[in-house]
Order: sequence, then structure tokens, then C-alpha cells
Amino acid sequence: YLKPKTVVLGGDVRLTSEALKLALAKGLQDAGVDVLDIGMSGTEEIYFATFHLGVDGGIEVTASHNPMDYNGMKLVREGARPISGDTGLRDVQRLAEAGDFPPVNEAARGSYRQISLRDAYIGHLLGYISVNNLTPLKLVFNAGNGAAGPVIDAIEARL
Repeated sequence: YLKPKTVVLGGDVRLTSEALKLALAKGLQDAGVDVLDIGMSGTEEIYFATFHLGVDGGIEVTASHNPMDYNGMKLVREGARPISGDTGLRDVQRLAEAGDFPPVNEAARGSYRQISLRDAYIGHLLGYISVNNLTPLKLVFNAGNGAAGPVIDAIEARL
């Protein structure tokens, strides 16, 4: 349906996210897709990575604000545009439910690579402000056990 060549993957802090992300990566590779794994990330980092790298799509393994025993995926297409029920998700659902998948062609199997975009992402975020114009502040952040914690730490280190 979408026929992506390269997809970026990330996952939240849930205990099941890494295993689910790796299974997803294997399935994408079996379908001939090159996978770029950015590691633990928030959904906003998948949007950034998809646009920044100019890849065909991105998938964040997350259940968002749902309880920790849930998990799922948020899908993004090229240009960091969300894939929702109105923009292709129902088509993906129909394809998955049909289960009509071609056999794996080992010669056309996609690659897997772990990459880090955290510095580029922090640079992008800080590009919205003039750091030199900031006055001393005391801030308190609560990342709510989410993937934003390491991002906040990285921003703090650059201020």
C-alpha cells in the first residue's frame, strides 16, 4: 500500500516497547524496508526524524497516555504527516486483516541501523529561541515517566 523504502522507528519507556519495536523492525525488513532505529523516544522525535531525514515514514511504539500495560503504534508518513483513520490507517488495517503477505525474499531484505538524532533534535528545539536572551530561571519538569526526561536533560546541558 504505502511501499516505504526507509522507515524510522522509536519506542517509549514501556517495558514491552523494545521487544515490540524489534519485532516490527524484523517485519519491515522482511518486507524490504530499511529501518533506522532512534531508540527510546517520544512521538515528537519520530515526527522530527521522519522530516529531518526525509524518509518515507516513521513509527513510534507507544500507547501514549494509556496505562503501562497497553502498547501500540503511531504511524507517520513522509513529510511527518500522521497516518490516521482518514489518511490510510483503515487501508493498512484491511491489508493486515487480509493476511496476504508475499514470502520473504532474503535478497531484497531491508537493513537495520541504530542511529542517534538527539543532538539534532535538541538543536532544532533550541533553534526556536535565542538562548543568549534567556534570563536565569528555576524550572521544574515532570516527564511523567515518559521519554521526554532524557530530552529535558539534554536541553539543560546546552543551556
